[in-house]
Amino acid sequence: MASQTSSAMLVLFLLLHMVVLSTVESKPTAEIFRNLVGCRKGHIIKGVHELKQFVKKLGYLIHDRGKHGMDEEFDEDLESAMKAYQANYQLNVTGSLDDATLKQMMKPRCGIADVMVHGNKNSKSIYPFGAARYEFFLGNLKWPLSKTHLTYNFQSSVQVPLDEDMRSVCFRAFERWANVSRFTFEEVPEDYFADIEIGFYSGDHGDGNPFDGPQGTLAHASPPTGGKLHYDADENWSTNPGPDEIDLESVTVHEIGHLLGLQHSMATDAVMYAYFESGVTKRRLNRDDVHGIRALYGLL
Repeated sequence: MASQTSSAMLVLFLLLHMVVLSTVESKPTAEIFRNLVGCRKGHIIKGVHELKQFVKKLGYLIHDRGKHGMDEEFDEDLESAMKAYQANYQLNVTGSLDDATLKQMMKPRCGIADVMVHGNKNSKSIYPFGAARYEFFLGNLKWPLSKTHLTYNFQSSVQVPLDEDMRSVCFRAFERWANVSRFTFEEVPEDYFADIEIGFYSGDHGDGNPFDGPQGTLAHASPPTGGKLHYDADENWSTNPGPDEIDLESVTVHEIGHLLGLQHSMATDAVMYAYFESGVTKRRLNRDDVHGIRALYGLL
């Protein structure tokens, strides 16, 4: 009896130890960064390294050129990255981490990095409705002109409550792009080869872009002709979102734009804008989205 009690206590201890480790390792990014508000070039504060890795993931710290790439010093490269991010999102360009910048950074968003190379400058000059805010991937990646019919299927590694809604959600999302482009889309069975594979995944799922749990990164998709669209299974997804839920169809329309070759738009009302608000739907393509896809495939 004593032996059984000791074994039970040992198991309980190990479980509690795992919980503690999990809690420490999953300390929210917002909590880490909140301690850095007011941090600027020249400051050396614990957590700056995490900030460097965060803005690098977003596409603003492309190279760790300086000698401080791996330490806790807020160096010149990080200041430049912060200024670029603030300018892109129409924030006060201070180069430091202020409250407004932290608030923007912590919003739920697409996992594709923002582009820093303007691949469509020539197209922008003929935009008839004012300044275009759309972008293309570096190299203007796109499907071959002969490839106008794209197939898709579902290959999830994690089951979520909305699995049964996925077919109708994706059908509607693909139709929105079909209505403004040369593409048509068709669902095929999961055992068929498809141009596009769609699915829910959790954490590190083998593509080099691990998900981070609720909020943060919602989904990501590969540019042409990669054909992968992954959702974070740990998000609070909905097809009719409440205040703390993310609209699955809005995110799907956005990610299809990446599958076709569009990068993020800096127009806040565009589907291709990187950030999403909980409880909000944004399913309709706006002028910037439409002009971007048509400019990329020469349909103007």
